[in-house]
Amino acid sequence: MGRIAVIGAGTGAMAAAARLAVAGHRVTVYERAETYGGEVRRFERDGFGFDAGPGLLTLPAVWRDLFVKTGKEPLEACVELVQVDPSSRHVFADGTEAALPNASRAGVVAALDQALGSGAGGRWGDFLVRAREAWDRTRRPLLEEPLWPDWPVLADREPYPSVPHKRLLRTRRAATLAEIGAWELRDPRLAALLESHALAYGLDPRTAPASAAVLAYMEHAFGTWYVRGGTRELARAVYERCLARRVEFRFGAEVTGVLEKDGRAAGVELADGSVAEADHVVADVHPVQLRELTQHRLDDEGDVRPDTGPRPGRFTVLLALRGPREAAAVHRTVVHAPDRTAELDSLESPSPEPVRPTVTVLRPDDPALRPDGEHESVVLSAVVPSGDGRHLPARHEALADALVAAAETAIPGLRERILWREVEAGAGLGGVSAPSLAAGHGRFLHPANTTRLPGLYRVGGWSHPGGGLPHAGMSGALVAGLIVEGPEFRGSQ
Repeated sequence: MGRIAVIGAGTGAMAAAARLAVAGHRVTVYERAETYGGEVRRFERDGFGFDAGPGLLTLPAVWRDLFVKTGKEPLEACVELVQVDPSSRHVFADGTEAALPNASRAGVVAALDQALGSGAGGRWGDFLVRAREAWDRTRRPLLEEPLWPDWPVLADREPYPSVPHKRLLRTRRAATLAEIGAWELRDPRLAALLESHALAYGLDPRTAPASAAVLAYMEHAFGTWYVRGGTRELARAVYERCLARRVEFRFGAEVTGVLEKDGRAAGVELADGSVAEADHVVADVHPVQLRELTQHRLDDEGDVRPDTGPRPGRFTVLLALRGPREAAAVHRTVVHAPDRTAELDSLESPSPEPVRPTVTVLRPDDPALRPDGEHESVVLSAVVPSGDGRHLPARHEALADALVAAAETAIPGLRERILWREVEAGAGLGGVSAPSLAAGHGRFLHPANTTRLPGLYRVGGWSHPGGGLPHAGMSGALVAGLIVEGPEFRGSQ
């Protein structure tokens, strides 16, 4: 079998590496950092531990499949998965609150009726039925199959079955997520609930296609899961599975170029001047970086070309708290922005003063993440304008203060409990990467896993099928299938 060079040790890259090694290939992963996992990071200090990347998991079936296909031990033998219930608590701008059960349509309908008034739950339940239709129509082409050669069909066809809406003597259908909220849900709190799923990926619901409804549906249908010990434990388990399959890792090894021979990728060049020949190269990097590694060989590729300019990034505040976590605490609370329009406008054009964003508060009940029962570790996160707080310490601190102030809604007396805090701003070159979405004229698709340069493949959140842990894992499966079975590979059946 062949030699595979993998650039980067993110979760998508490792998923591809494990599958390729099982198929008999000799796989070497080159990672410029000193550890694996990419954005799935952990921060530790004074006995406290924090997920500095994604803190919750959806669609665990993607990772179960990886472990089934690469060894005898299933995923649950390597990590402990806990279903989070309630899935989330939402605190809306008007002060009303709703706690939503995990993966229960009837439970969510009842909870919303009780919290927001009779009829609210029914409208949300009806929306989920329509969102399921969009999911059923796009699941295979946007998650389980390589990107179709005729991808414009996905770009131009809206799969969400919008409800007809009379407006200005005309009958219209929702084309964006915001229009679904305004015309079908008809409650600003339900609209905020819907839009928060897109906002978490840096998407503006006013421009995100109606097909983004699948983001809310995925969480509802497949549940929200916590990996005991933090999501970093999932990355650790995938890394160990790679080692068990004899994948070689070279950390501190920066790739500076992709070698080309006879019109195909032939290996990688490293920063130390050495060369590693390979039959296939798999790259888990941003599209801009990949073009640089190939000396812009891919510039005229004619593939999906989403906007690669500055995107909103994730701003994270890690809090070490004195005092125990109360028994009734909820794992995840979403504190919605007091002014949604100002929040969305700021993502496009940052204001002089930070705008208080929608804030997610994660409070895992996990002894592994705290020094003892008299302390608690908490993660606050929000999506903010690209670079906001990254180079300006004063703005950096003002944003952190804004997140803490919002989090006091979820954690009474929070300020008095803080021992110390750490702040992480930004999420790399491209900000937050969203899952691929249909419609929107192709702006919400990601480049295919294959490239114009034979033997060079894309993997990870900046390639098809897009960002998020489930999608990164599927990108690994798709790349492995394309290499093992060839271009006729059409995904899992």
